[in-house]
Amino acid sequence: MRVLSRAVKAAAVSYRVQSCRPFWGWLNAVFNRVDHERIKAVGPDRAAAEWLLRCGARVRFQGFEKFHLDYNALPTGPLGRYKIEAIDATESCIMHKGFEHLDGLKHLEEIKLNKCIYIEDSCLERISSIENLQNSICLMEVVSCGNVTDKGIIALHKLKKLQYLFLSDLPGLEDKETTVQRLKTALPKLDVDLDLGN
Repeated sequence: MRVLSRAVKAAAVSYRVQSCRPFWGWLNAVFNRVDHERIKAVGPDRAAAEWLLRCGARVRFQGFEKFHLDYNALPTGPLGRYKIEAIDATESCIMHKGFEHLDGLKHLEEIKLNKCIYIEDSCLERISSIENLQNSICLMEVVSCGNVTDKGIIALHKLKKLQYLFLSDLPGLEDKETTVQRLKTALPKLDVDLDLGN
């Protein structure tokens, strides 16, 4: 009887875990929705900061040493006063549909995408296609993002100011030597730090 009871409990726990996954995916999609009226009302940097913090990322504004991670403690002030300088999206739920928030950022120098389960090639292509970011991003990390392939990394060649790129634990990269060579050909000053294993 105890064996049967344990089996029933295990099945119930498994069912609860599986049934929660679609809910979290739906909720994360809601967090990534773009509100154009909000962008107009508070400016692109504030709206992007709200999006990022809602999704579990952190932001650093120009003139600040520390990252902000509390949505309710974002600084307030005149429209356009605070400019995002760095994004640390470690273990956040940011996804492609939210990347439209980045369009108006003009001072973003650093972006870290570490252990982001929704980051894929289209996200890196989107970052690389934004003209403001092409002229501002200097440092980038892509770590433990299982959906990123050579295609997404090669797309970063459009980031003209990129000086340092750290790549680690990216199982989707199949031809890392060719990918890195293509990046370095396009961006001769780029320092690529690889930690991809064999």
